Amino acid sequence: QVRLVESGGGLVQAGGSLRLSCAASGIIFSINAMGWYRQAPGKQRELVATIASGGSANYLDSVKDRFTISRDNAKTVYLQMNSLKPEDTAVYYCNAEANRRNYWGQGTQVTVSS
Repeated sequence: QVRLVESGGGLVQAGGSLRLSCAASGIIFSINAMGWYRQAPGKQRELVATIASGGSANYLDSVKDRFTISRDNAKTVYLQMNSLKPEDTAVYYCNAEANRRNYWGQGTQVTVSS
């Protein structure tokens, strides 16, 4: 079983920054892409950013140039969020493709006040 533990959410004013972290643990034979999704109240979960094991990244259009996804090893992924806007308010979930299965973290709340 693979476990994903997120940290770094919180309350910030518009224009501020937050950094989310996600660490994978457990028996991991292989881990490929990792990423971040978010879900705002009353909305569907959406992909925010993903990063492949080789380092290539993809972003939701509305966060490009503000958010940066990175990995410092095969099992830890970060999301640096700058110039935050109230519409970025959501629960952010870490996702990982590990051992040929898809895993989710428990989610961390990000609230941006105007």
